Amino acid sequence: MKDYLKLLRVKHYIKNTLIFAALLFSGQLLVTDKLVDCSIGFVVFSLVSSSIYIVNDIKDKEKDHLHPLKNSRPIASGKISVKKASVIAVCCLVLAGLLFILIFNVLSLILLITYILINILYSFGLKNIPLIDVTILVCGFLIRVIFGAVITNIEISNWLYLTVIALSFFMSFGKRRNELKKLGSNNTREVLKGYTIGFLDKSMYMCLTMANTFYSLWALSSTDNSKTNLKIITVPLVLLITLKYCLDIEKETSDGDPTEVLFHDKLLIIMGVIYAVVMILILYCDRLISAVSL
Repeated sequence: MKDYLKLLRVKHYIKNTLIFAALLFSGQLLVTDKLVDCSIGFVVFSLVSSSIYIVNDIKDKEKDHLHPLKNSRPIASGKISVKKASVIAVCCLVLAGLLFILIFNVLSLILLITYILINILYSFGLKNIPLIDVTILVCGFLIRVIFGAVITNIEISNWLYLTVIALSFFMSFGKRRNELKKLGSNNTREVLKGYTIGFLDKSMYMCLTMANTFYSLWALSSTDNSKTNLKIITVPLVLLITLKYCLDIEKETSDGDPTEVLFHDKLLIIMGVIYAVVMILILYCDRLISAVSL
């Protein structure tokens, strides 16, 4: 079972929580029908992303076998055959399609197809082109946010979109930086030959600065002045979280993968939970008090 969960990359489902961003930050998390739609969207996206991970692992089987970390993946190590993995990928897509019918609209379908296509193109060559590779990773994060907004019919602030884009570039450049430091430009990742540590360092911290700036501007922008004033207190929290993330990926032992960084740092998880609790209290405190009173 452990190998199958690893094949599906269940830990990476945490990225799909971005689908709830529109619902959370719009103050509509307690609207039942929207929450249900978002939850279905989360499952759909998780199944689709699992199928894409499997396709990528099949494509990179030989290179992963030579990689010091990726050689333990189920397909690269031979624990799960290519044929069995292919069947699982198809089953994931079929199940995702059946669930997607429940939340279907044309724009969400276009987003889902776009996500699948760019990731297939990534797996079959675009991941070897510098800047294009990280741009596709960023598009994946952004599509998740837009997908969540579309299926719940919620409009998100432009500042929040820009925050997601800048933060995604920051994490993607950080991942490439650490891969280059640990692996060098060897044949396990062709794209690393096109990057330098200096470029990745500068780009990473430029994007981090922009992300914190955009988030601050989002916190300052609201039609509700009382909530705007309260949202400002989350800015230092976000700054501390991103600084702790920076500290983690600067360590020699880190490969820079956002999911691995998060799951290997309990303090970072606690800081994230504190941020989430504070934000929920700011946005929903009045409604939670009313619900308790009833």
